[in-house]
Amino acid sequence: MAESTGVAVGADEREVLKLLALDGALAGRARVTCSELGDRLSVSTQTVSRRLQRLEDATLIERRIVSDGQLVETTESGERVLRGEYADYRRLFEHGQEIELTGAVTGGMGEGSHYISLPGYMRQFESKLGYTPFAGTLNVELDDESAHTRAGLESIEPIRIDGWENDDRTYGPAFCWSASVEADGQMYESAHVIAPERTHHADDQLEVIAPDKLRDVLSIDDGDTLTTYVEK
Repeated sequence: MAESTGVAVGADEREVLKLLALDGALAGRARVTCSELGDRLSVSTQTVSRRLQRLEDATLIERRIVSDGQLVETTESGERVLRGEYADYRRLFEHGQEIELTGAVTGGMGEGSHYISLPGYMRQFESKLGYTPFAGTLNVELDDESAHTRAGLESIEPIRIDGWENDDRTYGPAFCWSASVEADGQMYESAHVIAPERTHHADDQLEVIAPDKLRDVLSIDDGDTLTTYVEK
C-alpha cells in the first residue's frame, strides 16, 4: 500500500489523475501513452511526462513502462485526492440536498462505549451537540455506492470535537455531522455521524451516535439495513 509522501500536486496533475481514472486506472492498470494524453490535454508529450512523474513522486499513481506505453494504476492516496475533488463538485451542484448512506448494521470493536464516555469528549458532546450521547456507537458497513458517496461528507462543515489530554495520554479530535437514521420505515432524527480525525476504519465503515441506544429504539440487529441521512 502506497503512503503519501507529502509532495504537493497542482491542478494540472489532478487533471491527469482524473483522465487516468476515466481510462480505468482506479479499477486496475490503464495502458496510456504520453502522446495520447498530450493530445487530450492539448500539451506536449514532455509536459505530460513531467506531470506523470510528479504524480508518481507524490505516490498518487504507480506505473510500469512497457513496449507500447505505460501501465498506470491509481493508489489509495490518489483515490483520496479524486474523492476530494468529487466532494467539491457535489458541494457546488448539490447544495441543500441530503447525503444518503445505506448499509448493514454490524458489531463494533467495543471501543465506542469507552471513548464516548470519556469526560473530555462527553463535555463537548453535551455543549456542541446538545445532548448526552448513549455510551456507544452504532456501526454500519456501507454498501459500495454509499462508500463512495461518503466522500461528500468532506463538503459539509463538521462540528469539531477538540482533542484533549489527561495525565495518561493524549486523545485526538473528532468530527460530527448532524444526521437522521431510518430502519424499516422508522425514522430517528437526533443523531450524528462521528469520525475520528485519524481512524483505522475503512471508507465503508460508518459510526453513528445518538442520545438513545439506536438498536433498541429502532429494533435493529446485526445485518439489518440502516439508511443515514446527513444534513447539508
